[in-house]
Amino acid sequence: MRTLEQVNQTMPFKNTEYRYGVIAIAFHWIVAAAFLTNYALVYYSEWFVEARSDTARQLISYHTAIGVSVFVFVLLRIVWKWMNRQPADVPGSRFEHLAAHGIHLLLYAIMIIMPLSGYLGTGGPSQLFFTIEIPRFADTSIFTTVVEGWLGLTWEQFEAPMDFIHKKGGAYIVWVIIAAHAGAALYHHFIRRDIVLKRMLSPSLVDEKLD
Repeated sequence: MRTLEQVNQTMPFKNTEYRYGVIAIAFHWIVAAAFLTNYALVYYSEWFVEARSDTARQLISYHTAIGVSVFVFVLLRIVWKWMNRQPADVPGSRFEHLAAHGIHLLLYAIMIIMPLSGYLGTGGPSQLFFTIEIPRFADTSIFTTVVEGWLGLTWEQFEAPMDFIHKKGGAYIVWVIIAAHAGAALYHHFIRRDIVLKRMLSPSLVDEKLD
């Protein structure tokens, strides 16, 4: 039987110089799966479900719960990122490295902006992990103090830009950034044949070298 140290050498929990650890990989794919699931729920509701029906309301409830959960997972992912070293960049030009880091920053931005704008503009309560109820933003003291008090905005005036950011950003901007990220990963895997995609699939698939 292998010891915990031997297992960790094969499937490290933390990142190493060459590969991502199990925790970073789990956060990456949990957030990715949740994002895609939420898009599927929205498009299914719009295309196949009667508007304002009980089914539509239930799907929106699922969408909101997943979105709030994504926000929590993203924050955890950012904290874990700060606590760990990041694998070294694969060989490439300075432009490629700058572009890759820029796309990653944009991805983190949308992973925060999308669920946050969704919650802020939601007219009903939300749920965290489908169990913990979170009051709608309009019913919180933050909304009363900051939005109504300091900014002098009504709920309708505040909700409109939040709704615009969430819906228009989700319909156009997010897809472009995700497509660029996925396209770059596939390019590295099939054209450059390096470890960029492989090291985000499983730590055990990556040799301790930058190839």
